[in-house]
Amino acid sequence: MYKIRLLVVFIGISTISYSQTYKKTNVNTDIDLVKVYTQVVKEGYGTPQIYKNLANECYFKSDYKSSKKWFEKLFESEITLDEIQLYRYKQSLKALGVFSKNNTYLAVIEAN
Repeated sequence: MYKIRLLVVFIGISTISYSQTYKKTNVNTDIDLVKVYTQVVKEGYGTPQIYKNLANECYFKSDYKSSKKWFEKLFESEITLDEIQLYRYKQSLKALGVFSKNNTYLAVIEAN
């Protein structure tokens, strides 16, 4: 009986000490995608997909000024008819207080 108790205590202490030293790191939560994509664009590798990702990341972080900038870069690089991107661009403009129906990017996109 004494040996069983000693074994249980030993297993318990081993489990507790192992669980305190073992820490799993999720690398994806520690990376700021806006910084990474901005660096890629600065290096001259800007593509419509990167502009789209940057615009969406800034939009979801409520950085509407940057979101507007990247949506406009996206619209300059390719004419998109994606309604979600247009909606987010309009919402960014509204949040900044600069929304107007005479916006050149919206006029070109809606004309197509």
